[in-house]
This record gives sequence, C-alpha cells and structure tokens, in this order.
Amino acid sequence: MGSPKSLHGVNFAPPRSFGTVLKANLKETLFPDDPFYEFKNEKLSTRILKGIQYFVPICQWLPKYNFGLFKFDLLAGITIASLAIPQGISYAKLAELPPIIGLYSSFVPPLIYAIFGSSKHLAVGTVATCSLIMAESIQQKVKPEDNMQLYVGLFYTATLISGLLQTALGVFRLGFLVDFLSHSTITGFMGGTALVICLQQLKGMLGLKHFTSHTDVVHVLRAVFENRKEWTWQCAVVGVIFLTFLQLSRYVRKKKPNLFWVSAIAPIIVVVVGCLFAYLFNAEKHGIAIVGKLSKGINPPSIHLINFSPEYISVVLKAGIVTAMVSLAEGIAIGRSFSMMNNEQIDGNKEMVAIGLMNIVGSLTSCYLSTGPFSKTAVNHNAGCRSQMSNVVMSMCMLLTLLFLAPLFGYTPLVALASIIMSAMLGLIDYEKAYHLYKTDKFDFLICMVAFFGVAFISMDMGLMMSVGLALVRALLYVARPPTCKLGTVTNNAFRDIEQYPGSKQTPGMLILKLGSPIYFPNSNYVRERILRWVRDEQSLENSKRNEIEYLILDFGGVTSIDITGVETLFETRRSLAAKSIKIILVNPRLGVMEKLIVTRFIDVIGKESVFLTIEEAIENCRFSLNSSSQTKKEDVEIA
Repeated sequence: MGSPKSLHGVNFAPPRSFGTVLKANLKETLFPDDPFYEFKNEKLSTRILKGIQYFVPICQWLPKYNFGLFKFDLLAGITIASLAIPQGISYAKLAELPPIIGLYSSFVPPLIYAIFGSSKHLAVGTVATCSLIMAESIQQKVKPEDNMQLYVGLFYTATLISGLLQTALGVFRLGFLVDFLSHSTITGFMGGTALVICLQQLKGMLGLKHFTSHTDVVHVLRAVFENRKEWTWQCAVVGVIFLTFLQLSRYVRKKKPNLFWVSAIAPIIVVVVGCLFAYLFNAEKHGIAIVGKLSKGINPPSIHLINFSPEYISVVLKAGIVTAMVSLAEGIAIGRSFSMMNNEQIDGNKEMVAIGLMNIVGSLTSCYLSTGPFSKTAVNHNAGCRSQMSNVVMSMCMLLTLLFLAPLFGYTPLVALASIIMSAMLGLIDYEKAYHLYKTDKFDFLICMVAFFGVAFISMDMGLMMSVGLALVRALLYVARPPTCKLGTVTNNAFRDIEQYPGSKQTPGMLILKLGSPIYFPNSNYVRERILRWVRDEQSLENSKRNEIEYLILDFGGVTSIDITGVETLFETRRSLAAKSIKIILVNPRLGVMEKLIVTRFIDVIGKESVFLTIEEAIENCRFSLNSSSQTKKEDVEIA
C-alpha cells in the first residue's frame, strides 16, 4: 500500500505552495533553456565573471582570439563589406532616404553587434523588407520630397522604438512572442514583399520620374503603364545587362558552392562598372539618373532629429513595432540556422538584446533599422568567418569608405541599384518551399498564400496581420478541439490509438481514452462531450460487438495542466457517467494536475483507489470488480 500519501504507487502529497508553483512556472516560461546553469556551485568572483561574459559575449571570445582566427575573419569581413556598400546604397534608395544613410547603417550597428551578439556567423546590415515597411508607414504622414529632414527623423524615431521593443523583449525573456510569426507566415510575407519590391524597381529599370507611393501590385503596375511616355530604352538596356550578370553570378554560386565569392562581389562590380560608365559617358545626358553627391565623413549624431510629436507618433509606433518583430524573426531564424550547421547554439533572447541595442545606438548615430540579412550572413559563413570579428572588419571597411571613397559612389546609376535590389529579391521568392507546404500541409500553405497575396495586393502590414491572424485561429482550434483517442492493446501489452492500429484489441467492460492536451475553459465543454460520445458510441454498437462499459479509464499523461473550469467539467462528466453506472479511473495525472484535483477534492470524490500509475495496473484492478454479467459475456466470448 505504501505510505499514507501513496496508493498504487501514486503520490498524493499535499500540493506545493503558491510561491513554489509560481516560481517554477516563471522559470519554465522565461528561462526554458536554463541559461545560468553554469553559475551553480561557483564562487562569487567566478559567477561575476561568467555573468559579464554571458551578458557581454565579446568578453568571452575575445580573450581566446588569435591571429589564426583573424585571417579567416579578415577575408570574410572584406567580402561582406563589398556586399554591404551596394546593398546599403540600394536599400536606402528603396526607402527613399539619402543614400549615405545606407552606408552609415553598415558602420555603427556591426560594432555594437560584435560586442553583444552571440552568433559567430550573423552579418549585420539593412534589409529591403524593413526598409519598405518603414517607408510605406511613414509616407502616410510625410513625403520625402516635401520635408526630407522630418522624413529622415521619423525613420530614426521608428528605429529607436524598434530597438527599445527588441531590447525589452530580450531583457524580459519574451522571445517566445516572435514564435507567433510562423515559418509559413514568414515564407509568404517575404515572397510577397519580394514581388512588390521587384515591381517597384521598374521605376529605376525604366528611368521613370513619376511613380506611386503605394506598394501593392495594382497601384505599382498602374503607375508603370500610366507613365510609359517616360520609359527610357537606355535605362532598360543597361538594367537588363546588369540584372543578367547578377543572376548569372547567383547561378554560378548555386552550381559551384566553392565559388560563392563570385556572387558576393558581383554587386560591387555592378556599382563600380556603373560608376565608370556614368562618369566616362556622362550618363545623365542620356537619361540615366545617378545617385548624386555623397559627402565624406562618419555618422553625425541624430538625437536632435528624434521626433515623438503626437502628430506622427502613430506612424512611427506602427513602423517600429512591425519592423521590430519582422527583423527579429528574420535575424534570429537566420542566426540559428547557420549555428545549427556548425552544431552550435545561440540564445534567442540574447540576440534580441544585441539587435535591439545596435538599433538604439544606430538611431542616435544616423542609422536606420538593421538586422541579419540572409544574403550577407550566407556570404559571411561561406567566406569562413570564425567569430564576430568579421563584423568589426566590415565596419572598418565601411569607415574607410565613408572617410575616403564615398564621393566616388555618387556616380552610381540608379538603374544599377535597381538591378541589385531586383536580383536580391528574386532569391527571396521561395517557390520550392511554397510547393512543399502545399504537398505536406494545406492549412500552412493557406497561411503562406494569405501573407503572399495580402502583401502583394493590399498592403504589407495588412498581409502580415491577416496571416498571423489565420495562424492564431489555427492554434486556437487546436486548443478548443484537443485530440482524444480510444486505446486498444497491440503486441506486448502496449496501448495505442485504435484508429492508427485497427487490429488492436479492446478490454471487455472498460473504455480506455487518452486525452492529449491541457483541459482549459475553451476546450472543457468539448472534452466532456467527446468523452460522453465515446461512451455512447461504444454502447450503441451491435450486440455482437457491444462492450458493456463499467469503467472509463482516462489516461491523463498528456494533460499537462487543468483550470477550475476543467475540474468542474470532470465533476459533470463523473455525474453523467454515474447515472449509467460507469466509474471513472484516472491514470498518471501530472504533478500540477494532481495538485489541482486534490485541492478541488475531486480525488476525494472518486477515491484514491481510482488513480493508478499505468493503464496495465488500472485494468488489473478493475478486472476484479467487473459485475457478473460482464464476466459471463467475457467467458462466452472465450468459449466461442
């Protein structure tokens, strides 16, 4: 029998205190990875040192750094810098910002990330998606041609808000919120955004002077054809040549992965060739516009441009919050992907803090939103980076560019930037992933397509919200309609779902059900109705197959928690079954569930003798109590 607190080996110890339960739940919610496990049983001085290394990762890897590692990081840093220059200018133009801000944004943020970031492979920079989201939101209030200083200031303000939110999410260990952006949502959102951005580049590819501020496909195509008199064949020819070259370089990288550097340096080659072409042939006289004057010098402070005016606060909040979540989802997912390739792990919450801090500092030093773009990170990884030092090398290259070379890039043709953006975006439309979703999970495919078409034909934020909303509806359906199944015996007394294993045998006089989720107020009514339906269906079978149930055995191993509504549901179910002379038996209730059942006295009502550790034990004990009619039927079946 065991101790007074135990029967059938089941622990009926008094429930833990509220403080103990709260502490355990908070730890599991906020610290599921137990990040401070290395601190246990250490001296105070060691704990302080490890604490500093945990929160400031550069203090952990820099003391172990050597010249052998630096050789790899030097090559990787120079390689990604050659990609950062054309991308920085291109994405700034995409956001309709002064191009120099794109270069500023590849100087300061990488330095901050090198100090606080935990991923060795993540390469920091601006991304087209967030550039366009911010531009679309802010242009609802201010057009860059009307007041460029205010427009730029609102970009810095949105970046500051984004950085503060990202840092807060990391500090308070709320990284799980980013998980609500499902992989299907991100795939569709990125694809839709890439389509929109590609179509917008027709302005540069065709040399248009007038265009729409809307981002949806209909408005963009309408603007392209309404202004067809502005089309410039010279721009189109040059753009097609550049785009073809860029796509060929991507094809070479795909076919020969060891030639990754070909696609990595292709954008800077396009910029350099474009600058030479514009300078030598006076491209502007032939209708090919150029970037224009770029001033030397490092980032000026921009704190005076931060603007929280009530007139504009709504748009900067919207831009900051949306881009914070999108950039985090992209940056963390990319960082984890490349870390897993090397059998390493990164802390998502630490990454949030690092990305947030670099955007906070960046917003105060003339930078707009930065994260870890896939293209640059892939180049960094393939170039053989060994640590975060590659970001420092890239930053130093950008410093030299800002101090000495920036004016030369003023000759860059806009059509060259358009081709660079278009080539990068074509790689973000993941047809194979969408097809894989269609073949494997139609609902995930629907979520992906809602994001894709919502972004393409309505707006970027609306497409994202619609897709997230549909994904949440699916999650709520899983909560409101939890899985239940009837168990039967297969070989070696293993109990499995009879639908999955049709040949499994049932135990006469007993119905064994497995509940596979927490029992909460949204699903408690369904759980009760489903249980009673199982009983009804079992008793309504033909006489030859009918199982006269006397015991309902509920496997609670999958019920991780239960609320008061769920307990009341169990009481109601017990009363309904008692009217049919059926007794409830519980198997393997979890600690939190058992405590709730003890406190609410449900265990006292059904009796401790009705709770077992395993299904086998429950069946063996119930067999001795089956009534004579059930026993007779069992003997008849055996004789037959």
